[in-house]
Amino acid sequence: MARIAGVDLPKRKRVEIGLTYIFGLGRSTSKHILTQLSIDPDTRTDDLSESEINSIRKVIDNEYKVEGELRTEVSMNIKRLMDLGCYRGLRHRKSLPVRGQRSSTNARTRKGPRRSAVKKKGAAKAKK
Repeated sequence: MARIAGVDLPKRKRVEIGLTYIFGLGRSTSKHILTQLSIDPDTRTDDLSESEINSIRKVIDNEYKVEGELRTEVSMNIKRLMDLGCYRGLRHRKSLPVRGQRSSTNARTRKGPRRSAVKKKGAAKAKK
């Protein structure tokens, strides 16, 4: 089992797809890495030799921000926006959509499940 950047690559997948399991690497980046190292993208991750795995690991470590380093950078960027108090930062703080989407009817993914108003049984009697 190949382990690159702290991630176990899936066993029977093509290398081109397997590299996308690493946070920060997509299809185009994995294709670029494999062409740079002249590794066939159709080979399975099981069939990679140790030298190929080491060369992939070396390229990713030297040229790309992935996994923990990238996650901390993204979270620091969001924290910076929130500290500045700019519009995007305020939207992050209120956990609303940041990029101009409508929020009156949709945005349930960002806002979470609907909170319905709870009516108390004794409230009507107290007014009399």
